[in-house]
Amino acid sequence: MFSAMLLAISILALSQFAIYYGRAVLTGVAAQPVSDRVLQAASLQDRCLSGEDFPKLAELHDLTPLLQPGGDGLGLVRGYYSVVRKLGELAGASMPMISEWSARESLVCAQYAAVKVDRRMQANLALAASMRSC
Repeated sequence: MFSAMLLAISILALSQFAIYYGRAVLTGVAAQPVSDRVLQAASLQDRCLSGEDFPKLAELHDLTPLLQPGGDGLGLVRGYYSVVRKLGELAGASMPMISEWSARESLVCAQYAAVKVDRRMQANLALAASMRSC
């Protein structure tokens, strides 16, 4: 009985650490500057980035090929974004704190997607330039 309880507590603590670590990575990447090329490609050059722009940026991410090996998808971020948006919709006007948190988290997801698109574009341009120099 004691070992089962210890295992359950350990799993919960490890899950909490994994969630905090993933959130820290998401926020760290989203804090990077986004180039004007990405905003222009997503037709956002006239206004600031918002949480509602995530689907457009995720689609742009899917259209931007990754020419180097390795996975660089938005799968977990898409899931996080959908959960956050659903919580914001459920909270609505009755719980404004949760709605505001949802809007902030949606913006972080959109910024993360924009930075990932920017990194892909830079990597592809660098690879194309190295291929031309050969």
